[in-house]
Amino acid sequence: MKNRKYIIIAITVFACICMGIVDAILQPGYFIKSVIKILLFLLLPVLYTFYDKNCNLKKLFTPDKNGTFIAFVLGAGVYAVILAAFLIFRNVFDFSSLTSSLTADTGVNKSNFIFVAIYISFVNSLLEEFFFRGFSFLTLKQVSGRKLAYTVSSALFALYHIAMMIGWFALPVVLLSLAGLFAGGLIFNYFNEKYNNIYLSWVIHIFANFATNTIGFILFNS
Repeated sequence: MKNRKYIIIAITVFACICMGIVDAILQPGYFIKSVIKILLFLLLPVLYTFYDKNCNLKKLFTPDKNGTFIAFVLGAGVYAVILAAFLIFRNVFDFSSLTSSLTADTGVNKSNFIFVAIYISFVNSLLEEFFFRGFSFLTLKQVSGRKLAYTVSSALFALYHIAMMIGWFALPVVLLSLAGLFAGGLIFNYFNEKYNNIYLSWVIHIFANFATNTIGFILFNS
């Protein structure tokens, strides 16, 4: 049982590498990619509980009303910052290849974008919160130090998203997104640690996805 932290880290890295290959190389349709992601991000942590009997993933879903207002305020702030950054840099960086890459790589287009956006905002965000914050942070923190849990969870959360951005944006935008995702991961982890569940970080994550989906909507209709 002394190796629990290494196993959790290994599972997280393995899942992220697999999804990186799926996103950057295999590039299946969005439905198939979502199924693979569910298997990796949900099934692997569940399988881990058979090894570590002290790991209780159910408690990650125990609601706590404290801090909900703050989460909504921060979420609205995140939405505003992301959207403002896009509007400011829209004429500086070329975003024209984003919609064509989405359609070519995953089959997402103008006609099905709304449905995909709803899934991303609510279901996909919850899956990522469970995996990166619930499993890779709160569970890891129980068997390792806080700094390690904060760093591993936030870094892998950021790097995981970079794989799907390859070919979408110029390098400066990718690096800026990487820094923003890492900082966002730290903020999400803070709320998870303070309230010992994933609901509040999920609220903020939803708003962040609302922002990216708003950008996608603007680009598809421009």
